[in-house]
Amino acid sequence: MLDTGLKVWNELKINLSSARIYLPEFLGVFLVFILSVFIFFFNNSSFYSIIAFITIIELAFMYFVGRKRRNELYEINEIINNIRKNVYSSSEEIVLSKNLSGLQETIKMMFEKSKSDIEYLKRLEKIRTEFLGNVSHELRTPIFAIQGYIETLLNGALNDENVNKNFLEKANHHTNNLNNLLNDLIDISMIESGEMRMNFRYFEIDPFLKTLVNELTPLAQEKNISLIYKSNNERLQLFGDKSKLRQVMVNLIQNAIKYSEQGEVSIVVEEEPKFGKIIVKDTGIGIPQEDVGRIFERFYRVDKARSREVGGTGLGLAIVKHIVEAHGSKIEVKSSLGKGSEFSFKLKK
Repeated sequence: MLDTGLKVWNELKINLSSARIYLPEFLGVFLVFILSVFIFFFNNSSFYSIIAFITIIELAFMYFVGRKRRNELYEINEIINNIRKNVYSSSEEIVLSKNLSGLQETIKMMFEKSKSDIEYLKRLEKIRTEFLGNVSHELRTPIFAIQGYIETLLNGALNDENVNKNFLEKANHHTNNLNNLLNDLIDISMIESGEMRMNFRYFEIDPFLKTLVNELTPLAQEKNISLIYKSNNERLQLFGDKSKLRQVMVNLIQNAIKYSEQGEVSIVVEEEPKFGKIIVKDTGIGIPQEDVGRIFERFYRVDKARSREVGGTGLGLAIVKHIVEAHGSKIEVKSSLGKGSEFSFKLKK
């Protein structure tokens, strides 16, 4: 009996304690009742009985309100703990009582946001792990090659005129590859961290591209490939960062030359009402359709053996994509195996 009484008393204290948040309202209503009773029943002998009755009613009201509030807080706390413990696989599993329906939608939105953030962090971790693995592999290749050539020379080949110059040239080639890789890593790191500064302005596209074509023509001539430039408006001005766009165009043209065995590489500028479209088209080996969507990923190579043979860091197209997107544009690709590829993007006039 005593235990039951203590349990009831504790329940009463807890519920009244939960209702303390409504104490100002309770006191306000209570005072209104007191004043009303005082005015109308001042000389009435039942005045104190009425006051006692009102007090009991108010306390009972606070008890039930407090219990309801405590149950609601418990329900919300349970839902949040379940979210924290990953109990739910879908927001549809989150169900609150009818009077908390408004809060239910908010909690569902919070759950979806939390789930999305966790998945995003997992993807970032996966990308980071893959990136570190790729960087380690790409650095290891030239370093081991250089180390092998140097060790061979130190072990006696330095005095062999048939070997020494050839080995030094190969070591120098791998040193250049290593330097290019490090430069590309620095570039993509600055781009993705937001530290890359862009200097946008209007400039004439015709002399800009003509200069690049003249610089890269010897590279094309080494493979008996014609490097052609076409434009329908020699005075066309476009808006962009010339130095960054130079990096884009050099990469696209060099790739077109590298992956072409014959024919030509064309650089075309097409004028549109609000844009200028720059196209780099080749008659090379082409890209399989299943790989077109992935060629802008870091270190992704369609043909790894051939890519290493012709050179390249595997980061060039990823850098191209970032720079073009920083100009508010998008790089598009069309390719057919054995017929060639076409890369294009637009700049504002």
